This record gives sequence, structure tokens and C-alpha cells, in this order.
Amino acid sequence: MFTGIIETTGTVTDVEQKGSNCTFWISSSISNELKVDQSVSHDGVCLTVEEIKPGSHRVTAIEETLLKSTLGSWQPGAIINLERCLLLPSRLDGHLVQGHVDTTGICISLIEKEGSWEYEFEFDPKPEFMRLIVEKGSISLNGTSLTIFNIKENRFTVAIIPYTYEHTSIRNVTPGTKVNLEFDIIGKYVLRSQQVRSYS
Repeated sequence: MFTGIIETTGTVTDVEQKGSNCTFWISSSISNELKVDQSVSHDGVCLTVEEIKPGSHRVTAIEETLLKSTLGSWQPGAIINLERCLLLPSRLDGHLVQGHVDTTGICISLIEKEGSWEYEFEFDPKPEFMRLIVEKGSISLNGTSLTIFNIKENRFTVAIIPYTYEHTSIRNVTPGTKVNLEFDIIGKYVLRSQQVRSYS
């Protein structure tokens, strides 16, 4: 479980296809502090640390993850967001993030304001996705906890402050860029509860 508050960014240094899986080496400032078997959010995707070398660590994504996220397009040099799992006594500064990506979205516009940036994203207009976004609600975008506003069916806008822009990979997102989306887990449980009641 994560909070969507990014610790640092990492750089993909090597990509290797192994059957239907894909293995990645990531260099980062926290790699030396990780442990084998530890869960770490990589651009919003929960992956298990398999090996550690000085300044870098290795993870593997299975076919299902590659199909539902942007990981299949990662190439050496890609900058990604990293967050270690939540500690129980920690403050929940973002929102509850599982690291289980629901779908990808695409940036359709970027407006630079005086001291902030507004990004608009579009995602697959499936009803089960559209029901999970609410005005002023939370979403995980490449693992970053953000607040949604200006919802238009399968589109939404987020505002980025300078700190987030400078310390996450959002600075590399431009119109046409694909991102990983995870909808709020609380909304998923509420929707599922309503569906179950309708069956009875």
C-alpha cells in the first residue's frame, strides 16, 4: 500500500524481454536502501525488488502488467516515479494507493500558468471507469496522488504545483504522453457494494 507521495525519481538503465515478462534495471538515490522482496511503486505500479547492485535495483513486470500499464513502452533513459510502501505509523499525506494500475490515460492538453501547470487527461470511456472519478476526488497518476477537477465524461484535469513538477516525472509529460491511472480504492468498494445490492 502506498500514499501517492513520490519519494524520488529513477532512471531505467536496462530492459530485457524474458518470454512474456520484462525485466528492468532502475538506478535511483534509494536503490541502495531497498531490500530484495520489498514492494516499491514504479510509476504507480507495485513491483517486487529482485536484485540490488550499487545504485540500482532490478524488477520484473508480467504480461498482465505490461498490457495494462505504460511499462511495456519503457526504454533506457526513461524517468519514473518511485515510492516505497507505506509504514503504519506514517501520516497519509496523499490517499490510499494500491499500486494496481486500472488503465492508461493520455495527456490531451497542457496549460502553463503563472507558477503552476494544468494537465488534461483522457482515458477509455468505459462506464466502470467513468463512475470512479468525482469532482475534487483523488487519482493516482504515474503513482502520484492528485486531485481531479473539471470532469467531462472520460476527461479530467489536474493542477501541478512547482514542487510536484520539479520532483516527479510529470515534468516530462506533454500532450500525447501516456500515463498510468489508478482510481480511488474507496470509490471501487462503494461501487461494488452498490452492484452487489442490486443483485439481491
